[in-house]
Amino acid sequence: MRIIRAILLAAVFTIAPACVATKVVTVPVGLAVDAVGELKGESVKVFDVAELTTIADHMVICTGRTNRHVKRLGETVVQHAKAQGLAPRVEGLDQAEWVLIDLNGVVVHIMQPVTRAYYQIEKLWDVDLATTGANSSPT
Repeated sequence: MRIIRAILLAAVFTIAPACVATKVVTVPVGLAVDAVGELKGESVKVFDVAELTTIADHMVICTGRTNRHVKRLGETVVQHAKAQGLAPRVEGLDQAEWVLIDLNGVVVHIMQPVTRAYYQIEKLWDVDLATTGANSSPT
């Protein structure tokens, strides 16, 4: 886990904001991982989806134990993002069943366990998992 976290912290990509085409902002992919790790977010997964979609370069998916935990995890990600000069867009923070945070290139999903198990969004972004599931045939 420490090795993966170190790699994520070292990974940096650039985003050109739509309002200022000449200004380039660098954002570490590990910002969201650090934020959810700070409050013990569970089952954190990071997907590089740059080749699969144009909506984001990375997806971070994690679980919070309760609606209060999910809400606090979301608030912490937003605080960390604002401290880095980003303007995150947030959905679902009031209900705190599934919080979605758009960090302009990184989309963070924070869910309660039942919601994560029901929607299984990892299958959308994990090509190996989707391929294995599609190719497996009943015997």
